[in-house]
Amino acid sequence: MATPQSDTSLSPAASPLRTVAVVGLGTMGTGIAEVLARAGRDVIGIDVSETAAARCVAALEASTARAVERGRLTEEERARTLARVTTSTDLAAAAGADLVVEVVPESYELKQQIFRELDGIVRPETILATGTNALSVTRLAADSARPERVLGLHFFNPAPAMRLVEIASSVLTAPQAVAAVTDLVLDLGKEPVSIGDRPGFIADGLLFGYLNQAAAMYESRYASREDIDAAMRLGCGLPMGPLALLDLIGIDTARTVLEAMYAASHDRLHAPAPILKQLSEAGLTGRKAGRGFYTYEAPGSGTVVPDDLTPREDGPRTPGRPVRSVGVAGSGTMASGIAEVFAKAGYEVVLAARSEEKARAAKARIGKSLSRSVDKGRLTAEAAAQALDRITPTGTCDDFADVDLAVEAVAEDLEVKRQLFATLDKVCKPGAVLATTTSSLPVVACARATSRPRDVIGMHFFNPAPAMKLVEVVRTVLTADDVHATVREVCGKIRKHAVDCGDRAGFIVNALLFPYLNNAVKMVQEHYASLDDIDTAMKLGGGYPMGPFELLDVVGLDVSLAIEKVLHEEFRDPGLAPAPLLEHLVAAGCLGRKTGRGFREYAKR
Repeated sequence: MATPQSDTSLSPAASPLRTVAVVGLGTMGTGIAEVLARAGRDVIGIDVSETAAARCVAALEASTARAVERGRLTEEERARTLARVTTSTDLAAAAGADLVVEVVPESYELKQQIFRELDGIVRPETILATGTNALSVTRLAADSARPERVLGLHFFNPAPAMRLVEIASSVLTAPQAVAAVTDLVLDLGKEPVSIGDRPGFIADGLLFGYLNQAAAMYESRYASREDIDAAMRLGCGLPMGPLALLDLIGIDTARTVLEAMYAASHDRLHAPAPILKQLSEAGLTGRKAGRGFYTYEAPGSGTVVPDDLTPREDGPRTPGRPVRSVGVAGSGTMASGIAEVFAKAGYEVVLAARSEEKARAAKARIGKSLSRSVDKGRLTAEAAAQALDRITPTGTCDDFADVDLAVEAVAEDLEVKRQLFATLDKVCKPGAVLATTTSSLPVVACARATSRPRDVIGMHFFNPAPAMKLVEVVRTVLTADDVHATVREVCGKIRKHAVDCGDRAGFIVNALLFPYLNNAVKMVQEHYASLDDIDTAMKLGGGYPMGPFELLDVVGLDVSLAIEKVLHEEFRDPGLAPAPLLEHLVAAGCLGRKTGRGFREYAKR
């Protein structure tokens, strides 16, 4: 057997991988076949099911026809693409392939059987790739007669649209095989990321831990499925909420990936949430079954239909308290943004800072923000002027005496907030609602600093407040029903999407976001992948607007560390302990963009 060091037959020049066999013609196999054929490769599609092979051909005909309609292919190019694809139900059809990509179900036994049969069919120089994202590439390679030519080739669904391809090497894989497949991926117009062999690789290794925590959050009845999904879409800019994404992926598939991840990591955060087992064993596996976390119009449909868990809009409601004027305490970016939001919605706003000078400076920043909205055509000059006129700057919270809603947006320090709430308790009129914008501190601790804890609630805006649509409405065990109703009604009037959650660390968004960020840091700390590869993988493979390290540097490493410490202290899970690398960077003063250096270095302004 040739060793990786002595094998020279796999250079890209010697092996351009012109003919590719795709074994398994489900959704992913069909998508990969289309990508290859459109890039000029001859494709041999193989599936034991004649029906699956026929569906593959029909899907290719339909997708290429749509491409012609949209001007992305000519009729001649379509005909050539379709002519490059042949199908078979016999694995022996792969005999002439330069590369074989298997994308059959996630079963070691099935994949091993295919690889063993391929050993006796294909040429000695043929590269064998597995499309797994959960099973060990090393184990599959070790069972092959040619382990140096076995690697992982993980496309993302839908393969024609998703740009990321993860190329996973085992310790046995020849570098020449990786180079040849990398060249092919580039020629397909995709972005290759080369990594080692571990369950989930980069993107799914980070994504599935997050999805698992979302499932556990829902299972604990902390928040509704609709609120969890809306929070992550609107709070993080994700294309889909985690529970809807689990339904799309397949709950049984997610469970398989998580089981493999847990077997490798023994991290409780990877242990599949019990609800995933319950749904899987009940056959409620997501869209493909017509029901998972949500109910769908039909099996395979993406159209959600109401079910017994869908929130009813016509149920009895507790009336809220009238709100005509709002006090905002603070002069920073968040306080200014919140004051702008309320003023644009027609509320009279008292903006209180530690001095009148700071309050006036905050109002001036709001004026500039409103002017930018006018320049961009989002607001008329008249509306901007009226909004600014509704804001009264002041250097004391004593001027909150007549407000109906007081919102604090001061430093994320519990003692500072408790002192402010004690002041609001003395200053604000009876019946005024007192809200904190904390993102990580216990709301009830602020409430207990007052003589009216029933009037206190969390109202967590996201930065920048004028642009971000989400507000997490946080009830404590003491919050009155009409206070909760008041804040929900106010959120509607300021055109924000309110989600309900209880008073526990991280609420919804940060409780799901920061463990994901922490796990990304651990990947770098363990030398599994680079910052750039991880950021690329999550943007292109997960649909995230920013990679985890881009986001950490924007948020601030000190802020991120503080939130992760709060989450770890609250839930006492070892998997939530902040990564030492993050702690070391903070200790060194590398806090992100604001200091010019975090995980990356930035030009000084």
